[in-house]
This record gives sequence, C-alpha cells and structure tokens, in this order.
Amino acid sequence: MKLNRQVFKYKGKVLIEKVVVKPPFKHEGVFQNEGCFLYMKGTGAKVLSSEDNLQMADREAVLLKCDTYFIDFIKKSENQEVEVIAIHLYPDILRKLYINELPALIEKQASHAPTKQIVDQEVIAKFIESLAFYFENPSLVNDDLLELKIKELILLLVQTRNVASVLALITDLYSTRTTTLREVVNLHLYSNLSMEELAKLSQMSLSSFKRAFKKQFNDSPSNYINAKKLEKAKELLTVSDLSISDVAYEVGFNDPFYFTRLFKKKEGIPPSTFRSNHAT
Repeated sequence: MKLNRQVFKYKGKVLIEKVVVKPPFKHEGVFQNEGCFLYMKGTGAKVLSSEDNLQMADREAVLLKCDTYFIDFIKKSENQEVEVIAIHLYPDILRKLYINELPALIEKQASHAPTKQIVDQEVIAKFIESLAFYFENPSLVNDDLLELKIKELILLLVQTRNVASVLALITDLYSTRTTTLREVVNLHLYSNLSMEELAKLSQMSLSSFKRAFKKQFNDSPSNYINAKKLEKAKELLTVSDLSISDVAYEVGFNDPFYFTRLFKKKEGIPPSTFRSNHAT
C-alpha cells in the first residue's frame, strides 16, 4: 500500500520523488525513455525486469536502465514502512546540464553494462540525507537547486569504487534491449510475478505470451512455473532450516498459506510433514 508521495518537478517533469509504502506491495515502473536512480530505506526489495532479478538491501541504491520494472516489497514485520527515493535521469535533461561534458566523460566506456547496484552506501546515504532537508522544506526547491542535485548525484556515482561499470551503465541507460521469452521465464522462475507481469516483461499481450509459452515449454505457464517452484521448495525444505513462510517467499509465493495449500494438493502432504519425512 502506498502511504505518501512527494515530488519535485523540473520544467514539468517529475525529477525527484519520495514514496513511502507499506509491504506487502508491488509497484510497476515503466522507464521507456529514462534511467532511474533508486534508493531503499527501511528494508530491501526485489527489483525485477526483463534482464534483472536483484535483491536490494536496506539503504542500498541501484541505477536502472530503460525497461519495465516490478519492485516487490515483502512484508517482514508488522507496522513496517519503506521509504523509496527515485531520481529520474532523462536524456534531454542530462544533455542540457552537461552540454558536452557528459558525452565526453562516458564515450570511452564500453556499452551494455548490467543494471548496477551501488556499493558505496555511506557516500550515497549522505546524499539522500541532503535530500531529506528539502522534502521537509519543499518551498526552498527550484529548478536551479534541482540541477545542482542531479549534477551532485552524477559526480558521486562516477567516483564510487565501481566507476568503470557505473560509467558504462550511464552510457547504456538509453539503449534498446531485447530478451527472449525463455530468458525472461528462466530469470523469474522464483519471482512473485503474475502471468500478466511476465507477459509485460516479455513485451507481449497475455494471450500471445500463453501461446508462445506453450510452444516453448510444451506446458501452460501456471503448471510449468508452479512445478518448478515446488521442486525448488522441496529442495529447500530438505537442505535448509528456513521456516515454511521463508521457503514460500524464497521460491516466489507471497502468500505462505497459498503455498501450503498448493504444496499439499501436489504432494499429498503439507510442507511441514514433507520436511519431517526427509529429515536426516
């Protein structure tokens, strides 16, 4: 559930925003003509796209490329809230701010880097703290200040310990990416994504996705994916000490009770009994 949202606009475009959500919650973000810097505070989340399946930790940042993303917040405790800071990186705004500086800076880097999690958490945390003051005093924010904050973020990113990969990522923020249905499905076998969401990541309608899936895997999406999830769950129940709920989350079920019902329907016994029968 989304609890609160504050935005700062630059020439009519949302440039910086803070969103407070209450897990469990899944957000769809479509960044077709922009990159996005994302920072999580309060807990982690899974960031899922056609090419990415990232587990973000508390107070960790990620630089997202053009794509469709699902951000999945799993409920870990009662009264939990998550603060998300998003900074949108529009090509036209970056070109305006840097004129010839940014292209000269990134031309030397190789193209097509993966989505990049930022490792210098302390540096980025200080930057996020500086934004907190302006969210508390929004009347102080204007276009000149927003330009400075974007430049500050870019300068911090290129000075992190991952400078080469971050620069390569900036180079590749706006490139077109293509992935096959099989690649998307294999990447997200254990993600909490619906058939409609997998179809979006595959850039297909739901009906086209189901037809293509049947042709690729000789099975329906629900049968195939649930079978794979339950197979992984049986492995975890046998070799790990994870709770039944954590096993459910690990293999992509957001509802442990549904996982237990499905497991019992397919295996004839509940997960707890399966674990007991296979205890060493």
